[in-house]
Order: sequence, then C-alpha cells, then structure tokens
Amino acid sequence: MSNRRLHPEQPSHFAFTPENLEWCKATIAKYPPGKQASAVILLLWRAQEQEGWCTEPAIRAVADMLGMAYIRVYEIATFYTMFQLSPVGTVAHVQVCGTTPCLLRGADKLLDVCKHKIAEHSHELSADGKFSWEEVECLGSCANAPMVQIFKDTYEDLTPEILEQMLESFAKGTPPKPGSQIGRTASCPKSGPTTLKSPVGAS
Repeated sequence: MSNRRLHPEQPSHFAFTPENLEWCKATIAKYPPGKQASAVILLLWRAQEQEGWCTEPAIRAVADMLGMAYIRVYEIATFYTMFQLSPVGTVAHVQVCGTTPCLLRGADKLLDVCKHKIAEHSHELSADGKFSWEEVECLGSCANAPMVQIFKDTYEDLTPEILEQMLESFAKGTPPKPGSQIGRTASCPKSGPTTLKSPVGAS
C-alpha cells in the first residue's frame, strides 16, 4: 500500500453541525468510562460524511472530543482507506472495485469510463469539482460483479453503459437506487432464485 498523507491544502477549522455534535455525544455515551476512544472510527466517518473528506482539523476535533493524542487519530485516518484524505467530488466519489472477481467481469471497462467521464487520474477532481474516482480492493459484492461504491452505497451488476447513465443521473440530481442495476435480488442468479422451491410433484 502506498503511503497515505494528508492533502497539503487544508481548511482553517472544523466543527460538527449541531445535529452531528449531538449524534457524536450520544455515540460516545454508549461506551464505558475510559473507553470512549472506541468511538473514533464512527466519529471520523461522521466528520467525513459532513465535509466530504477527512480533514486535518476534523482529525484534531475528533481527538479532542475523545481525549486522544492527535497522532493516534491521525494513524487511524491514514491507515483505513475508507477515509478520504483529499477533497472528493461533491456529487459523487466513485470507488471502482478492482479485485479479481470484478476484473473478470469487466471492471477495467468501468475504470475507462471514469477516466473518460470524470478525470484521467484517480483522486483527481472533475473540471466542475462534482466527481472523482479511485480503484479500491474488494467491496464485498463479488457475486454481483462488477460493482462500484459511491459514498456509502453500492451499485452492482454494472456495464460501462450503465455506469455512464448512473453518472449522468447523479449529475442531474436523480441518483439511481443502490444495489443491482439489472433487478437482481441480493446475489441470486440472474434468472431468479433457484432454491427453497417445492420439488416437482410435492404435495
């Protein structure tokens, strides 16, 4: 894994919104006294959802809330690739799964779409700042490969054409419903479920 570093340009400050601050306090209260540091990933994720990426001021704010050293929270933010350390698209950050099952099902063509429609290089913002993309490791929907994750939702059973349509929908403010984009239920076969059916001739 390449070294992960904070983006060189950072906002001057960070503060949770009143609603998010209340959520953070309630989350911290779920842990026994002295164990509040266990909430660090949850608070970092909420900060990222609020800002779009995990900023250095947000890391310090979370550390202060949990009574942790700044370096400890920095270590967590830079270790887990779920945390974005640089600005991402304000409308959609597309994470393309590049693990073997997805590659065998055409993920390389999805990467080509991202390079053509968004930007040539990963973690590079589109011209309007609304989109960005990156290739990631397994996102856990191998049976419905290839797939992408956009923020916290997954979109499965993709083709290059479907992904292009999805990006256009996001741009128009009408994102598609998460999950399979061909109507598949969970990870059942494309032809429909084949199990839990009564045998032929059973009474």
